[in-house]
Amino acid sequence: MSANDRIPLYQQIQEYIRHIIETENLKPGDRIPTEKELMEQFQVSKITVANALTGLANEKLIARVPGKGSFVTEDADMLAAGRSNGQMASATATAVKVGEERSSLVRTKLIGIIMPNIQDYFAIRLINGIEMALAAAGYRSMIMLTYSSLAREKEAIKELKALGAEGLLIFPVDEENYNEEILGMKLSGFPFVLIDRHLPGVETHYIASDGRRGAKLAVDHLWELGHREIAICSDSPLQTVTVQERIEGYIEALKDKGALINPAHMITDFKPLSELKDAEAHPLYRYIRNRMVTAYISLNGRLGVQIYQMAKQAGLEVPRDVSIVSFDDPTSIVEEFSMFTHVNQYEKDMGFRAASKLLEVLSGHGDMKGYSKMLSEPKLVIRQTSGPRPEEPE
Repeated sequence: MSANDRIPLYQQIQEYIRHIIETENLKPGDRIPTEKELMEQFQVSKITVANALTGLANEKLIARVPGKGSFVTEDADMLAAGRSNGQMASATATAVKVGEERSSLVRTKLIGIIMPNIQDYFAIRLINGIEMALAAAGYRSMIMLTYSSLAREKEAIKELKALGAEGLLIFPVDEENYNEEILGMKLSGFPFVLIDRHLPGVETHYIASDGRRGAKLAVDHLWELGHREIAICSDSPLQTVTVQERIEGYIEALKDKGALINPAHMITDFKPLSELKDAEAHPLYRYIRNRMVTAYISLNGRLGVQIYQMAKQAGLEVPRDVSIVSFDDPTSIVEEFSMFTHVNQYEKDMGFRAASKLLEVLSGHGDMKGYSKMLSEPKLVIRQTSGPRPEEPE
């Protein structure tokens, strides 16, 4: 029997992971082998691997993210230094390096803002709120757009950090194909706040509007006007957590009223309309023209405008023939001049609160390794695009 055979299997797995972290120079946020890979390599059960990983997580060597895997933490660097001969010298050098980096960051007064796009007033109001908070604290900002590309989002994070940004405000592209750069920042303690959506299984600061509540407000309003056939529409290329929560709120509101849920009225499987001249070939246009429902809830303001335009092109009048309620106000940055009935998410306030939370973390009053979930309460603003259900044609 070899000496290695006398070591419990779970400890052998732990030593193997420590070894690859050191020899392969893995950094915070890097993924270690999966449970399945470890089970096959060591010919052990899932329970044995789970015990090994739990022990390493308790040592803060790795972090386990449900459904995603296990990742190296910042503490792994110090552990590697402690296992070397020059423990004190290495630890001191690491501390000095971190201190120098922090000192350099503090002097930049730069905050990075990462957004998918700036196509509507939602984004403009959000950025206005961010800028108000940053300017009051003497900070400046740099905005980078990802155009809903995960690869661009990763590059934006790297570039802003390289430019010396002290912290980041990120409107993530997608939570399912989440950005491992974000997880790396979480594990290393780099300050950031997520806006509009969070990453399931990754606890971090984020702010969003209560999407379920917003959808219920829209359904309740249309129901009171007599509408019973109500569609909810999203042209998001990705079914983000924001979209899912709003659809869940829509379903819950209809169930509360004893209504049957018609899956055909949850219209999400279509691409955004690029130009109005192409409207007649769009599946949503045919839905509107055939008067499949009497009211639409659009999950963003831009889509609300397109539904309005398609209805006009189909010879329908809003709100006489069809009603529209949009999330966010698409028509005016000045509330009094709005024409759309909409769910107001108070984007300016969201931006201000997100930036304020990041500044709190930077000042040392907030813990980036903690968890702060901020939900803002939406409000329904009734304007000219919603009205009573039309009479049935004779």
